[in-house]
Amino acid sequence: MTRFAAVAEQEFASALVTMTNDELFELMADLEACGEADWPADEVFAKIVLIESAIERRFPGQMMRPFKQWQGRSHRLVMR
Repeated sequence: MTRFAAVAEQEFASALVTMTNDELFELMADLEACGEADWPADEVFAKIVLIESAIERRFPGQMMRPFKQWQGRSHRLVMR
């Protein structure tokens, strides 16, 4: 990993701390969609890992359950 990449990851991780839960979950959903598209997989995967870590710090012991619950609520709102 280059020094620039490490700095960019640190800045990204720092930005996650200031986001609301909804902003964090929206970003995760966007990155999951990018992961399914033709985006650079390494970059997307690295950001997903950082977001997963941020979610797990906010919701200790719950793993990704809060994000999955948010996805369910978000999906139901779109369907209405």
